Amino acid sequence: MRALNIITLILVIVGGLNWGLVGLFDFDLVTAIFGNGAAETATSSPIARIVYILVALSAIYQIGMLVRLSSARSDVAYR
Repeated sequence: MRALNIITLILVIVGGLNWGLVGLFDFDLVTAIFGNGAAETATSSPIARIVYILVALSAIYQIGMLVRLSSARSDVAYR
């Protein structure tokens, strides 16, 4: 379970940094790394699409972890 937490957290960080690059510089690092070399968009490569899907799933997983952590802390506060 700890390995899954670390992997998903890394993917969320990579995704966040990538979206920052897209927003600031119109540069998509994932497509630059995994793209197919053609006139590329964010979904031009199947591998890039897989990376984006993994980042999205990781974000959803981390939201669940945050909710569980938050509820565990509130349980301790009431004791």
